[in-house]
Amino acid sequence: MSNDNSWFRRFSASADVNEMPPLRRAVPLGIQHVLAMFVGNVTVPLIIAGAMDLPSEITIFLIQATLFVSGIATLVQALGFGPLGARLPIVMGTSFGFVPVLLPIALNLGLPAALGATLCAGVTIALVGAFLPWVRFLFPPVVTGTFVLMIGILLLPVGFAYAGGGFGAADFGASHHLLLAGLVFAVTLGCHQFARGFWSEAAPLIGLVAGFATALATGLVDLSRVAEADWLTLPRPLAIGIEFHWAAILPMVLLALVTCAESIGDIVGTTAGGLDRQPTEWELSGGVMADGVASVFAAGFNAFPQISFSQNVGMVALTGVVSRFVVAIGGGFLLVAGLLPKLGALVSSIPNAVLGGAVLIMFGMITSAGIKMLSHVAFDKRNMVIIGVSLSVAIGLPAHEDLLAGASAEVRAMLDSGLIPGALCAMLLNLLLPTPGKRARPTRVAELPHD
Repeated sequence: MSNDNSWFRRFSASADVNEMPPLRRAVPLGIQHVLAMFVGNVTVPLIIAGAMDLPSEITIFLIQATLFVSGIATLVQALGFGPLGARLPIVMGTSFGFVPVLLPIALNLGLPAALGATLCAGVTIALVGAFLPWVRFLFPPVVTGTFVLMIGILLLPVGFAYAGGGFGAADFGASHHLLLAGLVFAVTLGCHQFARGFWSEAAPLIGLVAGFATALATGLVDLSRVAEADWLTLPRPLAIGIEFHWAAILPMVLLALVTCAESIGDIVGTTAGGLDRQPTEWELSGGVMADGVASVFAAGFNAFPQISFSQNVGMVALTGVVSRFVVAIGGGFLLVAGLLPKLGALVSSIPNAVLGGAVLIMFGMITSAGIKMLSHVAFDKRNMVIIGVSLSVAIGLPAHEDLLAGASAEVRAMLDSGLIPGALCAMLLNLLLPTPGKRARPTRVAELPHD
């Protein structure tokens, strides 16, 4: 038997995962997975490009790179390649979690430094996947829950900045921005809560389409970039370049270590929600390694770190469709979309306020997910210190920029977001603080032996 079949037998733990539905069902189901994550996937390059005030052609290029890399990463994760990939219905995309760290790196050190840090983060994640049994002690629920909560809280100001018109907008806070954001917010929330199935899972996209159509009808959309964009383009590796700065690498590597917990959680959620079982050792290791290798590939192709998308994990549990080939079809659509610049130009023409109305809910859901994770943690004095001190550092430090006025640009890039020092506090406190053990019950006087 071939080596490829050997890997297949190791990873394959369910006939349902390996079923191929008829194409008339598989294609729309695959597209549904793409629609559920499309907005979140392209939001990361849009946020970074907007904060850096990059030209439209660079923004379009970053969007195309993101779609292309996400397609490749999804195919590897779903179909597998040697030891890489969980061989599960997992959709890959650009991680929101890295935005609070990537933003200050890109603003202070440039895009090549952000891509170099992405490459190093990918290597770190791949190594964690290879040695997963030996490093899982770093990610207990109190650490991962606090980490997810911090991500959501720190991203909320970014969402409101977009709702107001975008970073540095001359008419920031104008009524038309706020009304557009409010419309998208209301439509997205209504679909998410009151619709069912596909319409609920695609709520952000529906809200975005409603907001975009309204902005288009009121003359707030410039489509000139779509007309100027090419119909087809091929990927250009290393077009932006890669630079290595220790101040960019260190926070990204630390964040990569903690983000591994999110990947592990998504793999467990996929098998538990869709297959009613725990993942195998090979699925966990292969899935995390695929995240890392995909992130290295992303850096070489001008994109940012790749990780599994949690909303697609929810879709698997909701629909009961667990075929990895359905997700692979979705990955193929992402790959093709990455070769069509006109699509990237269309996405980049979306007004910031429209995007803000959607991401406000997404970022809020990340916050509530962290709270949900922490609800399963014992709130003893040890865990309360870990949570409290970590949040204090993560939220308080970036609130006063003057505290870091005397630091170098490299140090500010590492500490400005607050996420890295907060996550580092959580990990170190978890390792250093004593774990309460079972104490002997004190003997009461009435229980003492009598003469």
